[in-house]
Amino acid sequence: MLDFGDDLTPLKLTLAREQIGDYVRAANQVAPRFLSEEGGKKDGLPGQIAPGNMSLAMFSRLLEGAAPGAEVRRISATFRAFVQPNVALLVNGVVTDVEEQDAGRLLECDLLLETEAGDRMVTGTGTVFVPF
Repeated sequence: MLDFGDDLTPLKLTLAREQIGDYVRAANQVAPRFLSEEGGKKDGLPGQIAPGNMSLAMFSRLLEGAAPGAEVRRISATFRAFVQPNVALLVNGVVTDVEEQDAGRLLECDLLLETEAGDRMVTGTGTVFVPF
């Protein structure tokens, strides 16, 4: 059972260019900056980037993996840098508050998406309900 100060099981992943393209097509967010290096550079970016809601999806995946039956209730984020393909990423979280409820526990968590090198890409908070 997770408690105050516990780390969530981190996710290690690397987004492929094709994964970002598949995601934006499924989300109906097709834009050149999400589909190719050239499209991103035409928009004045360093190349292809992942959309912000893809980072939120990674936070959601982390929270849902916190415990069996976990339900994400809220996520917020601050975007600090562009998430790009082919960069090894770590998605981490720590429990910062626990509220006991009749059917389970409500956990407040600090969230962090960073590169393996320690560059912070996205920071945030999330609330997840974990049933007993």
